[in-house]
Amino acid sequence: MSGAGAPDFFCREAQRLGYVARSAFKLLQMQKQYKLIKLGSSILDLGCAPGAWLQVACQSLGPLKTGGVVVGIDLKQQGFSVILSDMCPLVSGISIKDAALSAELGMGALDLAIGSGALSDIDTNDVNREGQSDGSASGSNDGGVLRPGGHLVIKLLESEDLKEFSRICKLLFRKASWLRPKATRSSSREIYLICQGLLPLVRTKSTP
Repeated sequence: MSGAGAPDFFCREAQRLGYVARSAFKLLQMQKQYKLIKLGSSILDLGCAPGAWLQVACQSLGPLKTGGVVVGIDLKQQGFSVILSDMCPLVSGISIKDAALSAELGMGALDLAIGSGALSDIDTNDVNREGQSDGSASGSNDGGVLRPGGHLVIKLLESEDLKEFSRICKLLFRKASWLRPKATRSSSREIYLICQGLLPLVRTKSTP
């Protein structure tokens, strides 16, 4: 809907094409630009209701014979090729509060993806990009459910804190890009961080 008025273009297109929500076009644009979902991918969709991203993700997997799986709000410890977080807090209208809650949800998605210890390692400068440390590579992500080389999409609300969020993700992924999909309402402050290629963690050896 465009405000409280009649359905806008994306709402009408969603109805015409059989998508349950206009948000389908956000992921369709991401997929077109970044090719995140490939044939046979395993995908975890966080905050998946009402299911438009699940529809697009399933379509992007290709024919059934190519395999692949899409799971909505399933936090089991397993490896995923792509994690999609379209989570957003209930908006209160207080910009600072809403942005803080959004960042908290985003950090939760990032923590789920990379593992509980990785963020604290970054804070203490114990983790670096692959090949930029003389320490030993762990070869795992300490319980994170995103596979090395995997992709992560996080929805956030625009705020000053996004610079720090981006800095952290650029240490963990080969590439981190901001995207405001065309299907986003003009009045919305939402923006997506597209993180591509999770790097294996490399920790420096502690000095005895």
